[in-house]
Order: sequence, then structure tokens, then C-alpha cells
Amino acid sequence: MTARKIIIDTDPGQDDAVAILLALASPEDLDVLGLTCVAGNVPLDLTTRNARIVCELAGKPDTRVFAGCDAPLQRKLITAEHVHGKTGLDGPVLPEPTMPLQDQHAVDFIIDTLRSEPEGTITLCPLGPLTNIATALQRAPDIGARVQEIVLMGGAYFEVGNITPTAEFNIYVDPEAADIVFKSGIAITVLPLDVTHQALVTSARNDAFRALGTKVGTAVAQMTDFFERFDIEKYGSQGAPLHDPCVTAYLIAPHLFSGRFINVEIETQSPLTLGMTVADWWRVTDRKPNATFIREIDADHFFALLTERLARL
Repeated sequence: MTARKIIIDTDPGQDDAVAILLALASPEDLDVLGLTCVAGNVPLDLTTRNARIVCELAGKPDTRVFAGCDAPLQRKLITAEHVHGKTGLDGPVLPEPTMPLQDQHAVDFIIDTLRSEPEGTITLCPLGPLTNIATALQRAPDIGARVQEIVLMGGAYFEVGNITPTAEFNIYVDPEAADIVFKSGIAITVLPLDVTHQALVTSARNDAFRALGTKVGTAVAQMTDFFERFDIEKYGSQGAPLHDPCVTAYLIAPHLFSGRFINVEIETQSPLTLGMTVADWWRVTDRKPNATFIREIDADHFFALLTERLARL
């Protein structure tokens, strides 16, 4: 089977880093055409730095990394250093990257790639705010019909919010961008908090990363050690949820996930529920379905896959 061509749009983040590592460790399944960086968990200068650090950690310095939008479409940037630390990759001590950033803007790379590759062969994988994707769709409306699928981490319904009482961080940072993407008509699969909060790094699962005895295994264990302090304090959970690797795992092993094809709308007006993903899970409206909203994950097999693939790096 031919590897699926993907562009990872990202704002690393420890969990973004693990998602990228999983993708780079899986060349038989995923052909990573490039990483496009966006401001989100930390500002753009740090997300571009972190993306390159992760590529070098994986031993993949030829991976192309592009800098994208440094602020949401209409709003002031909100970041998440309180979760990810001041660098966004706090935890392990990793060397500064030596690989270069590409000269081309991330949005232009997305547009040019979709126009040059055969129609329906590129999957976009946003792991952060949707600013780059929405900007590309606004600037080049023709590319929408060329996208195979958008598989994104964002939103919540049953778990409601993690940055406000009703909104998940990635959507809340740029709700206008999310609104554009969800109204685009492109096939969308959503990995929301409802599923990522089931993918918890317990002590046993983290020990399995560390037991790999490699730079990657040790770094991932240190990332999740740092990352989990926030979620244990906030939720009382057994460990940190690995949000973004759910996107990569879904592309590799979709049978580990289940959900429903439903309507998902983005709230952009209400100060009370700004950024909420209003998911018609029970199909109580006549609004047209526009997204596959994932609700369940086989967490044990997810972590088995992740550990097996990270062992390759």
C-alpha cells in the first residue's frame, strides 16, 4: 500500500512532538511532505524551533519545516506556557536545531503542494489552531476540492472545555479560522478531547517509553513527565492525555477509533461560549453533517502502536 501523503500543521508542544515522531517513524504508512508551523501553544518563533528540534531528535533533518501565521485571523494570540512550559518543549534538554527553516511561507507551501499533487491525494493534519489552513483556503479557494481529508485535533463536546468552560484550546485560539475550515465542505475527521482524554500516559506506559533506552524514548518520557503535572493537578487523572498523537495514530490505524458523522458548528460570537464546538452528537437538528467526530479509542493498542513505532527511531 502506498504511504498516505500528509502535511502536519503544528504548534509544538510536547504532545505535538510525539505526534510528529510517530509520523516520522511510520514511513510505510505516512509520507510527511512537510511541517507547517503556526502560533499556538507558544509563539511562532518557538514552534518553528521546536518542530526542527523534533525532526533532528528523530534523525530526520531533511524534513521540511515552514513558518506560517504568527497570530489568529482576527484576535490576539493566546498561548499555553502554563501547560507546556516557557519553551513549549520543557522537560528534556535537547540541543538547539541546526537544520534550516524553509524560505517559503507555510501557507504558500500548503497551496502550492495541493495544486501540484494529484487531486485528492493530500491529507492535512492540523495539531494546533487552524490559522494556516483557513488562510490557505481564503487565499486559494480552489484548493478545497483538492484536499483528500483534514484530520485534526481540536474541540470537545462531552468533555466541554480545557481553556474555558466550553472551549478546547486549539479552536478557542482562532475560532474564526475553525469556522472557515468546518464550513469548507472538505471531509473532516475530528479527534476531540472526548477521545484524547482517554489516551492517558500512565506510569506504566511512560516506563515503556523510557525502557526503549534510546534518545527518543527518554525524551518522550521526560516530555510526558513534565506535561502530566498540569493534567494531574487539573483533572485528577492518572497521567497526561496525549492529544495530538491521536491524529497520527488515526491515520495509521483507524480501526482503533470510533465515532459518528455529524454536524459540528463553531461558536464565534458569544463571549460565554466562544470557540465551542457545537457537536450534534444526538442528531437533534436538521443541520447537514460535516465532520466525523471521534468518541472512542482503544487506548491499550494505541500505546502499543506508539511504543513500537518510537522504538524505530
